[in-house]
Amino acid sequence: MDHTDLYIDGAWHKGAERFDVINPATETVLASVASADIADADAALNAAERAMADWAARTPRDRSEVLRKAWELMTARLEEFARLITLENGKARADALGEATYAAEFFRWFAEEAVRADGLVTQAPASGARILVQHKPAGLAVLVTPWNYPAAMGTRKIAPALAAGCAVIIKPASETPLTMLALMPLLEEAGVPPGLVNVLPSKKTGALVDHMLHDPRVRVVSFTGSTGVGRKLLHAAADQVLKPAMELGGNAPLIVFDDADLDEAVEGTMLAKMRNLGEACTAANRIYVQDGVAEEFTRRLTERMAALKVGDGSDPTVDVGPLVNADTRDKVAEFVADAVAKGARVECGGTTPEGTGFYYPPTVLSGVPENADCVHDEIFGPVAALQTFSDQDEVIRRANDTEYGLVAYVFSRDFKRALQVCERLEYGMVGLNRGLVSDPAAPFGGVKQSGLGREGGHEGMLEFMETQYISASW
Repeated sequence: MDHTDLYIDGAWHKGAERFDVINPATETVLASVASADIADADAALNAAERAMADWAARTPRDRSEVLRKAWELMTARLEEFARLITLENGKARADALGEATYAAEFFRWFAEEAVRADGLVTQAPASGARILVQHKPAGLAVLVTPWNYPAAMGTRKIAPALAAGCAVIIKPASETPLTMLALMPLLEEAGVPPGLVNVLPSKKTGALVDHMLHDPRVRVVSFTGSTGVGRKLLHAAADQVLKPAMELGGNAPLIVFDDADLDEAVEGTMLAKMRNLGEACTAANRIYVQDGVAEEFTRRLTERMAALKVGDGSDPTVDVGPLVNADTRDKVAEFVADAVAKGARVECGGTTPEGTGFYYPPTVLSGVPENADCVHDEIFGPVAALQTFSDQDEVIRRANDTEYGLVAYVFSRDFKRALQVCERLEYGMVGLNRGLVSDPAAPFGGVKQSGLGREGGHEGMLEFMETQYISASW
């Protein structure tokens, strides 16, 4: 691996300690990576403060051109990034290439948004004073990203922050830091000045991030990960009253009505369930199928899932790679065992294979009872948990019966009924006759315990800006 050190102020630093990154397909060490400590965090904060003074003063077009160049450079190197994603995360080549393409697109989208931080000039109705509203860079931003999308979760935060005029310190997941480190030479080539983006891999995440969140120069914290960790970061952010952007856990329902196009529904379910091997907060976690089509839907989905080829994701013929680590695989196996013990039926898969690698086969469970653990917690693996329903009001109640509210999916050919159902679902996003909702041009985010704020769309840039109002008379 070319880059395994800390990236601070446009230079590589060895760090006092190191940790190993493991290939989940072979369980061998990919690289030894530098582990940042408090002194490294302070160096990154100092560098970011210096860099932001100049960057925030640049014209929006200047910032836009740098981001556009980053998109061009990353698009030219998608295969390189896909290979690295597969090596450290395990996902199959096609999935990794899809992530790399998606990740690059954030640079293009926010290159376009950088010039559209529109303000307002109007007249106060009572006083007659002019009201001037503008959006300004919020300040230094600390970005904390998960292991399931090593490239996209970083670019989805870096691009809008830079578009807004902010400098960032990014702390990538210790399972998958290599992709983000590999992005730094590309950003240099695109024209990102030293210190504007700093990368601090670390095995001491809690202490490192807590230290940065208590530095008065930091004004934004953006986190993607579990709701439990998000709550802790929100507590820490409260001490400095930081601007939080939190994309947290999910428990996505997918509803298939009797009148759905079953080909479309099965295809959408495969995408919503198996994209990234189910290791996604947007993955369909509870699949509700109306009684009239339950048997046929189960048969078709089982055929599709059973036909997937499992193996090392670096093999282009493989559909399903390993899970990211042993703990994730074992948790998936426990969910399946619990559901079966409570009455669920295994239609395919369901057994942990022997041998090297953190593999778990694509699995379909039918007749999953409401008291199964997988109904109430994220599976984060290739397991489709099927339940049936008869009544529309009943399935909406069951779908909303969770503390989470990130994404839901609805399949029906009755567009009027489908939209009515969508409006009653307590989720920040809904896929209607689609198994994919993520798009750089759309505001990604949830309600309830699934987070605060939005990433992507125009809203994604505003998360890194503050609104200033000026009252004037002329």
